[in-house]
Amino acid sequence: MPRNIRAAVALGGLVLLATAVTAAFVVHAPSIPAISATDPNTFEADLVEQGRLLAGVGNCAVCHTSPGGAPYAGGLALPTPFGVIYSSNITPDLQTGIGGWSEAAFVRAMRHGIDRQGRHLYPAFPYDYFTRANDADISAIYAYLMSQAPIAADTPANELAFPFNLRPLLSGWKLLFLEPGVLAEDLSQDEEWNRGRYLVEGLGHCGACHTPRNAFGAAAKTGPEAFAGGLAEGWYVPPLNGTSPAPVAWNVDSLSNYLIDGWDRDHGVAAGPMRPVADDLYGQPEDDVVAMAAYVHSLMGDADDADAEGAKRDSTRASAEALDWGHPDAPRLPDDPLLASGAKVFEAHCSECHKSGAKSAPLALTTVLNAPDASNLVEIVLHGIQPPPTGSPDRSMPSRGLQLTDDDLVALAAFLRDRFTDRPQWTEVRRIVSDRRHAAR
Repeated sequence: MPRNIRAAVALGGLVLLATAVTAAFVVHAPSIPAISATDPNTFEADLVEQGRLLAGVGNCAVCHTSPGGAPYAGGLALPTPFGVIYSSNITPDLQTGIGGWSEAAFVRAMRHGIDRQGRHLYPAFPYDYFTRANDADISAIYAYLMSQAPIAADTPANELAFPFNLRPLLSGWKLLFLEPGVLAEDLSQDEEWNRGRYLVEGLGHCGACHTPRNAFGAAAKTGPEAFAGGLAEGWYVPPLNGTSPAPVAWNVDSLSNYLIDGWDRDHGVAAGPMRPVADDLYGQPEDDVVAMAAYVHSLMGDADDADAEGAKRDSTRASAEALDWGHPDAPRLPDDPLLASGAKVFEAHCSECHKSGAKSAPLALTTVLNAPDASNLVEIVLHGIQPPPTGSPDRSMPSRGLQLTDDDLVALAAFLRDRFTDRPQWTEVRRIVSDRRHAAR
């Protein structure tokens, strides 16, 4: 349950139509009786292991672990435009966690967004995606969570403004936007595609970040808006459909590389909210990750045949490499004062790694520089990219936030956009720099 789900603040839908608001006060969910402590030995080892893997697909630990806290003990602050929601403790502690939850209570939360006591859950918990998981997988996740060590940790009270602090209103949102039920197979597609679709659109809840939100905070599950890109934690999240800004078209191999290793030679390294997703997918069965890649690739539309795609990729990469710092064919340095200032910043702070022949992907190929705004670039320059828990430490970047002034960052962004893309200059870079530099982290 990645932190990027804070984009799923679907709380805007709580001040909707009068009919939905009215319905919110008449829909009532009964509580489910508590159970006594569960002996983890009652669960088969294979089932627990399957649940561990599926919890990784759902990134459950990412949202349900606070900085420095015990795994799954909750307490992570999820800022939203309407206040702060704190993730819950999902360890089997009887008093503060889900130790008193029966499997039926857990299934109801996953499918309908209702806790054991009958309270509606905020859709920061992405049950509008988890509802698509089948019973066997939900049962496995339950077995895994109930087999963990119980941790006593109270969840802080949410800090939501009125009327968003009224949980009954969530039933109105659900009437409009929640479609409970398992995702049915598409018999016109093969097994790999269906497996990938099941993981991407269900437990993986990829659309929660890669889809724009409507005025009510809900993400489209079908149609042209689905997977058309979004925002999460101050980051631009690129589309997974045919509108991807990536200069080199993704294919199944590059998507698989990126999902498993958090890096691809023609696209760069995963950062921001995508980073923990790649970290969790690293430990998944390779067949499942390749299936996810195959499904995502199908969302991107028809691809060229393999030979034409390869030739186009090689040509694009060669052109990108020719722009690298120090390449014999690199453009001359700019005369424009702002761009010239940015070039000096780049030479002093970036060129050691981002240069011709370096191990990093050519900057001209990165989505960061080809994105519609400078948010991702600013985040990366200010805060860096941490090396993956496994894999090459070369796939990291140090923070430059202390070395560079706001003027330096504005000039650097202008130079990078001008040198490495053919896209128009970004606007509001200074505002983004100021916002991100002073944002609570």
